[in-house]
Order: sequence, then C-alpha cells, then structure tokens
Amino acid sequence: MKRRTLTSVMATAAILALTLTGCGSAGNSVPEGSATMWTLAGGTEPIINDSVARWNKAHESESIKLDSFANDAYKTKVRTAIGAGEGPTFIYSWGGGVLRDYVEAGQVEDLSGFLAENPEVADRYLKSVLPTGQVDGKTYALPNNANTPVMIYFNKKVFEEAGVTPPKTWDDLMSLVKVFKDKGIAPFSLGGQSKWPNLMWLQYLTDRIGGPEVFQAIIDGKPDAWSNPAVLAALTKIQELVDAGGFVTGFSSIAADSGADRALLHTGKAAMLMQGAWAYPTFKTDAPQFVKDGDLGYIPFPAVTGGVGDPQNIVGNPSNFWSVSSKATPEQKKAALAYLKDGMFDAEYTKQLIDTGSVPVVTGVEDQLKKSEDADFLTFTYNLASNAPHFQLSWDQALPSTQGDAMLTNLDQIFLKKITPEEFATNMNKTLGK
Repeated sequence: MKRRTLTSVMATAAILALTLTGCGSAGNSVPEGSATMWTLAGGTEPIINDSVARWNKAHESESIKLDSFANDAYKTKVRTAIGAGEGPTFIYSWGGGVLRDYVEAGQVEDLSGFLAENPEVADRYLKSVLPTGQVDGKTYALPNNANTPVMIYFNKKVFEEAGVTPPKTWDDLMSLVKVFKDKGIAPFSLGGQSKWPNLMWLQYLTDRIGGPEVFQAIIDGKPDAWSNPAVLAALTKIQELVDAGGFVTGFSSIAADSGADRALLHTGKAAMLMQGAWAYPTFKTDAPQFVKDGDLGYIPFPAVTGGVGDPQNIVGNPSNFWSVSSKATPEQKKAALAYLKDGMFDAEYTKQLIDTGSVPVVTGVEDQLKKSEDADFLTFTYNLASNAPHFQLSWDQALPSTQGDAMLTNLDQIFLKKITPEEFATNMNKTLGK
C-alpha cells in the first residue's frame, strides 16, 4: 500500500509547531547535547519527571532533558518536528500506523538487536502489549506507561438520585438520555473540540455491530472498506444520540486537554463520560473527594442488540511507547538505550504508576494492584484488558497519519450533523491506500 513520506505529510505549519513551548519540564539543567525527551502533560507526567530526575542524578554522563506538552499540541509538534529532522531523542507515541509512518521515513531506530542483547527488557512487559510497538515483525518502540482501555465513567450520586442503573445495552443508554435531560443534567460529557474523544464512540459502536474484522479491512486498504454497513450503522447511531440530546450543550467547544469534560462529570452537570483509563489519575488529582467518597463509577461499553462483535472487546491504548530517533547523536542514542534498559519500570516507577491509579504493562504486579487504595478500579481495568478477546488500538494511531487526520475531521462533521454517514464513508474511502 502506497504511503506519503512523513516529511511531505508534516511540512505544513512547521514553523508554528516548532515554536510551541513545553508546559512542563524536568532535567533542564543538563549539559548541552543531552538526550531529549518529549511527553504529555498531565496524567502520569509527574512519574516520568521523577524517573528522569532520578536517572539524571545517577547518570550524569547519560542525562536526559525532558519537556512536556498538552496532548493536542504535542501531536502537532512532534510530527512536524520529526518531519523536519528536529525531533527529540525519545519519541512518545501510541504505536500503530503513526509508528509505521516514522519507520517508513527512516526516523526511528530498530530496537530488535537491542532486545536480543538484553532479553530481560522484553521479558518485563506483558506479551500482548509488545506487538503494538512492532512493524513488520521488528520492534521500533517499547512500552512506557499503563494499560488504558476506554470505558464509560458515571457519577453514582447522579444515578442514585435519578433512580436508574448504568446501561448494559445501547437501548438502555438511549433510554437514560431522556431521564437525565428531564432533570436538566447532560447525559454525556464530551470534549468535542479535541476531536479524538469523538472517535471512541465510532470505534466501540463499529466493533459491537460488526466485530474487529471491519476495521481490519480498513487497515488493509480494501476498496470501499469505510462503506461497511457496520460503520454506517455506527455513524447513524451517533447522530441519533446527538439528535436525542445525548451530549452536553456546546460539546464542540469543550477541550479534553483542559479537563473540562471530566469536570462536568464530577460536579454533577453530566451523568456519564466516555474516556480511557488514563482519565482516572486526573480524577484523583482534580476531584480527590469525589473519588474517595466512591462517587465515581465505571462500566464497559454496552452491548448492541443484533451486533456480531463480542461485548467483551475493548478499544483504547495498550500502552504509550518510546521510540529512539534515528537522527539522534551516538551519545544521545547510547543514553536512550541505557534508560530503556535500566530506567524504565524500575520498582519506584512501577509503584508510582499503581499509586496514581494506573495499571503498568509489566508482569508480576497483581499483588500490588490488590493492595492499592485504588484496588477496585485497577482490578476492573486489569480484568477488562485481560478478558478482552480483542484489544483494538485507537484508530487515529492505528491508521497512517494522513488517514487518521481525515477521519477525525470527518467525524467531527458527523457529530455536528454537517455530513451524512454516507458522505463520511465516501470521503474516507478516498484515503484508502494513500
């Protein structure tokens, strides 16, 4: 399948993206020429900060300069920077099609030899997670974070006051829309301005209706794959939910990066929120009493009557990943590989992840999860991932970047009722094979 080169895809707005500044940092006093690392602000950022600080203290000759950026700004900045040959030593990603773009453009190192020389590195990770960092059987990225399936969070107090229970089926979900609207409460919060939160709805509905084979055909570039009846049915259900008032008023102006979507849930202005497990640590930080009081609930995405997809399938991100830039200096690469070997997922890193309410993608942590103050959520998340017959990577990361961008743009138009499901499919079919 033909793909554009990464450089041509990312040339637009290069100057703007390269001048974006980090919103958090660690290790900025390190020597000139040190390995550089870019990561996301919020969530597990403090853990990575601490890890790099510990590393720099013990490895002055292999130091790392860390900068962090908001999610949406990061995605623009890193892709443009890499295309311009100005990327960081450590490239933070989600694997999938975007990683393939980097590989085909020769921008990231093949880590297969490194793993062969250090088998204990691969052995520390859950086997189901490692393939997301591979392209054509070779490893180009290693996990650096937590297992984060997407789920539905709900405000238990709001549900109790309404006298209703969480939805188990799509029909249940649609019935709840009227209940909450009549009470002046938004059924679902949604950070639609960020676009990527919209995708979770399309992914789950498509999978529940048609199974994982539907998206696999899209990945494989099969002609008219986006016109699959399951995709059209999923898009139709999304617009029916919009028409029913299922989302908070003004959802297209709400940014997920700011936490506004989560705030609507924990303040009781919205009953439910579809988000990944990555949102739980932020709930603990932004609304600790809400979490401590047990008012935050969580359930799997409901089944769809008549669908052929397994209701236990999940979508989301098996983990985030570190790749090593092929454009880095030999000294920077040496420091990066040393950190991947001895700095990642040491005892303190793993403990801190669990303490924030995250499930590390490493073996042998079951007892630690059970002893955590967040044992209920961690066990729920661990079981959600462990029992899933299929764990589908977020489509905007699984697809090549050009297709992923087009998909989010067209999906935004679906949520805003500016195009029909058929128009969405027509637009996206044109991107297949490119």
